[in-house]
Amino acid sequence: MTKRDLVVRISNETNLIQQDVLMVVQKTLDYITEALVRGETVELRNFGVFEVKLRRPRIGRNPNAPDKDVQIPARAVVKFKPGKEMREQVLKLTERLQSGATPSRPSTPPSN
Repeated sequence: MTKRDLVVRISNETNLIQQDVLMVVQKTLDYITEALVRGETVELRNFGVFEVKLRRPRIGRNPNAPDKDVQIPARAVVKFKPGKEMREQVLKLTERLQSGATPSRPSTPPSN
């Protein structure tokens, strides 16, 4: 699902203008990003938690020159921990994937 898919779906379900929905979705994403840049944790109940973690420096290997070590510096990364409801719903997908079914990816959002 893309941001565009999300906007179209919300617009169709709420009868709001797509441009207005896009503005709200974009502002939401901007505010989440701003909070993470400040080092804050963003908790969205029943969805999940975004937080900034510091990765330790480490030594990597270049596959084209495996005899040379490459120093990888410490860096800040965003981690996401899904909420309980999301985690439970995604776990239901396990059986379908293990039976060989592929996850569905509709090319267009469903209309109501």
